[in-house]
Amino acid sequence: MSDPGASGNYASSFRDLRVYQTALDLASAVFDASISFPREEKYSLTDQIRRSSRSISANIAEAWGKRRYPAAFVAKLSDSLSETFETQAWLDHSLRHSYITDETFRALDSHCVSIGGMLRAMENKAESFCGPIS
Repeated sequence: MSDPGASGNYASSFRDLRVYQTALDLASAVFDASISFPREEKYSLTDQIRRSSRSISANIAEAWGKRRYPAAFVAKLSDSLSETFETQAWLDHSLRHSYITDETFRALDSHCVSIGGMLRAMENKAESFCGPIS
């Protein structure tokens, strides 16, 4: 099973996937950026953006566990992509209310775009990830 973004290297774990590592980086950066959100956003925007950004990598890990079944694998990748889009929507709200700077928005959104591209590539090449697990 190979990671299309790893130049022909084989991934032995979801942790080896560049998309997983990028999603972890995004979640950490979102957490750091959201520390300064207003207190009244604690149980709404802050919680939502942290949850959705963390769910991206969690769904990638779940997809890896389901890779014996191509449809289940792709479904979990799709869930991860949906969480990526949700994170982008929360970033839009954060920018609109000036909770983050334009620079921070661009950096975090760029991570989301990159993750989305990698997830789509994995969906399109699911067969290279799926099959009997040794």
